[in-house]
Amino acid sequence: MENPSQTPLLIRLAITLLLATNQLTMAYNLDPDSRGGMISGPPFSTLGQSLMGTFVESITSISKQMAEDLVSFYKGNELGQTPGLLPDPYYWWEAGAMMGTLIDYWYYTGDDAYNDITQQALLFQVGDTNDYMPRNQTRTEGNDDQGFWGLTVMSAAEYNFPNPPADKPQWLGLAQAVFNTQASRWDTEYCDGGLRWQIFSWNNGYDYKNSISQACFFALGARLALYTGNQTYADWAEKAWDWMIDIKFINTTNWYVYDGASVNTNCTVLTPYQFTYNAGGMILGAAAMYNYTESQVWKDRLDNLVTGSKVFFTGPHNNIMAEVACESVGTCNVDEHSFKAYLSRWLANMTKWAPHTYNTIMPYLRASSIAAAKQCVGGKNKRMCGLIWSNNTYDGTTGVGQQMAALEVTMANLIGESSAPLTADRGGTSQGDPGGGGSDLGRNTPNDPDYGPINGGDRFGAAILTILVIASVVGAIGFLLLDETTGQRPVAQVKGLYSSAKGFYSSASAAITTFAAGGGLAAAAAAGRKRAGKEKVVVVNEKTVTNSRDSGSNGSLQGSNSNNTSPEAALVANRSARRSKAGRRRLSNMPIGWPQNSSLRNSIVVAESSSAGASTEGSGGSNRAL
Repeated sequence: MENPSQTPLLIRLAITLLLATNQLTMAYNLDPDSRGGMISGPPFSTLGQSLMGTFVESITSISKQMAEDLVSFYKGNELGQTPGLLPDPYYWWEAGAMMGTLIDYWYYTGDDAYNDITQQALLFQVGDTNDYMPRNQTRTEGNDDQGFWGLTVMSAAEYNFPNPPADKPQWLGLAQAVFNTQASRWDTEYCDGGLRWQIFSWNNGYDYKNSISQACFFALGARLALYTGNQTYADWAEKAWDWMIDIKFINTTNWYVYDGASVNTNCTVLTPYQFTYNAGGMILGAAAMYNYTESQVWKDRLDNLVTGSKVFFTGPHNNIMAEVACESVGTCNVDEHSFKAYLSRWLANMTKWAPHTYNTIMPYLRASSIAAAKQCVGGKNKRMCGLIWSNNTYDGTTGVGQQMAALEVTMANLIGESSAPLTADRGGTSQGDPGGGGSDLGRNTPNDPDYGPINGGDRFGAAILTILVIASVVGAIGFLLLDETTGQRPVAQVKGLYSSAKGFYSSASAAITTFAAGGGLAAAAAAGRKRAGKEKVVVVNEKTVTNSRDSGSNGSLQGSNSNNTSPEAALVANRSARRSKAGRRRLSNMPIGWPQNSSLRNSIVVAESSSAGASTEGSGGSNRAL
């Protein structure tokens, strides 16, 4: 008869063999239920302890390989590169989000392999005023961009990620600085509050107020309140929440979180698209507020949002996470490839601050992680992860976003065995700076280098250089124009050129006179017809929207006239312009095919007009609960 004491050893050997086989086939066979069906809590037998150990080892092993593949995209730590920046086509904000994933990796696994490059990136990008407004980004930086860096350093404070040297800004102080600068931008001139998408007025999207900017601000305020115990942060979080409800960015009938609205309509016409990170950010903040207040009000708000997030789970059993706005029609852009990473991260975080949600959400995260792991067979190493998880097959795409999302949902399986986030009075060691960001409060122009006033010496030097350059250019042109085959001296050739130039001038003058008298009239008439037929252009949500004013449109994404050009058509019209790097701003997150594509209508509700009336908070739930 087999010795019972040998059973755990045999199980370990079997699991080890299975992992080795998986690595040889370059495919992940993730089994979050390998711990014998236990959901959380300590094991109650030697066998249970063995199963728990192999479970953690299995997830950690797979996470290590996924993290290695994620970091392979990052070059910021290499000689000649910029710490904290990803190569094209990735934008600045996603590098900040990626550093958040590497902090999560250390938190879940204890592996500090990437701590140095993470700290280097986070400190390099703080900017002159230590609030994540570096000079190389502020001209095109949005509130959501800055917000993602702020959320990352907030996680560093909550997890006791190794603190920076004493002479460097600290994690908590950086998060506070980001929050302070954003609170100072709360805009009541339009829509009675809220943050604009962009920070500076010349950027496309400045006239748009979007949910992700509010969600970052709301979640950061809630977490700062929980960490520091300062009620002021909680008051701001309440204010942000109330505004989201009042402006109807959150639909309190189905608890969907819509993308935003334009100030040109005073935020009365909603852009109804839904993205995982919008819902995830509001869930994260609501969970922190529930833990801070321990109130039934915040518990209900959180539970309703979790119920509303069902829209992002698809597949045969409606339990596989999907970016429903773009996956099924193949229009996900570079940014959208990463959005599921944040919903995965924040749903897992939620369970620490609201433990009652664990048994509700973990089956969805487990199912999603299994599906994500199965399709990680791409790239040269045959283990890169794609975007679409519900098909159980690799979709042929690789990138930072895809890899980050697969890693986050895989590591989420370890949340039950991970420590709770810390606070200042419960083990947190990060030093704060409540007045951080003060130099940027209310600033509406980039903080460009100060080169000092221009004096007389500068002007004289510039004049001399200009004369020398002009003389050099003229001399070079003259040399090129000389014909060495004519036998004429240079002076004679110059006289000939002068005579030719006089003749050309006379002919050109005659042609211009003729055009002005007759031909110009025809050209002007043609130009007038062209202008008359050209539609006016309105920029909304960083997209060019063609809209005929004569049709009665209000110039928004959805106007009073049914003939208004749709948002997705506008995206197509402006796609060629977006291929340029001008402005370094990312594409809009509005997908092609909404809302006309019937296959996608189950994931949106077309926004009601301002006169339709708002549902009262908590008045209803979803027709399909998680």
